[in-house]
Amino acid sequence: MDITTKYMGLNLKNPLVPSASPLTWSLDNVKAFEDAGAAAIICHSLFEEQITHESGELDHYLSYGSESYAEAVSYFPDAGDFRVGPVEYLDLIADIKKTVGIPVIGSLNGVSKGGWVKYAKNIQDAGADALELNVYYIPTDTKLQGSEVEEIYINTLKAIKENLSIPVAIKLSPFFTSMANMAKRLDEAGADALVLFNRFYQPDFDLDKLEVVPNLVLSTSWEMRLPLRWVAILYGKINASLALTSGVHSSTDIVKSLMAGADVSMVCSEILMKGIGRVKELLAGLEQWMEENEYDSVEMMKGSMSQKSVAEPAAFERANYMKTLHSYKTLI
Repeated sequence: MDITTKYMGLNLKNPLVPSASPLTWSLDNVKAFEDAGAAAIICHSLFEEQITHESGELDHYLSYGSESYAEAVSYFPDAGDFRVGPVEYLDLIADIKKTVGIPVIGSLNGVSKGGWVKYAKNIQDAGADALELNVYYIPTDTKLQGSEVEEIYINTLKAIKENLSIPVAIKLSPFFTSMANMAKRLDEAGADALVLFNRFYQPDFDLDKLEVVPNLVLSTSWEMRLPLRWVAILYGKINASLALTSGVHSSTDIVKSLMAGADVSMVCSEILMKGIGRVKELLAGLEQWMEENEYDSVEMMKGSMSQKSVAEPAAFERANYMKTLHSYKTLI
């Protein structure tokens, strides 16, 4: 049985890739991931705030909508709160590359070009086999148009691609007016892979202190439906590789992501909850399912339930909405 796959030009031994998380702060954990069967290592993210915390350009983006709230700037963590700084991050990538034999993917998280170009090149020079750009941006300025937001993504990607020779993936949010068009534009701008989708962590209110507080909620399997739908729609329409992330918790979730058209299935919350050893269990379940259903390879599965392959392509569009609402009648 052949469970190998290719992701943005990288040959991977299987389609399971742990997402960027705090687990890769430790070299022991990185080695454990490889031993458990992970196909690649995505390092935890280096945040733009760590690189250019005094950058005027960064301040421009972060100040959108905050002019009425003097305490907004204090909400950001101090530089000392980060586990590793920019220099330590590069050293860690070099050490990881020496430690494992699987591809190592660096991760940058931010909103502007700022110091990204320089550090993207530094990450490449440290030995990374690829780079994932995590553009985590929430536009709150009522005067900012959607086209301007899209240009932030496009321009950042182009600036990085012009200075790197390694593949570059871009991790997106689903909140674009025309997701298909945005995916196509990023593909044409040189993205080697699209990672669908980023999870926006929503803040909560502390009513005792009357403060806005961060609130981490891990994903559940039902959250996979949104990226599953869009991977299935985009499969065969763009040249970039597709990675499905958010809500992958079981072996059958991995099967679904492959059948939608993903080259890899990225897992985070499930591993945070159950440990790195869960990688081995998920891969065993994938192989068992393939054997029971007579699939000889991942390539045979890939895209077999995408929009262009299924008997009813409308199932991914408005028809699904109407049919879903109608199905409620059968429950009452």
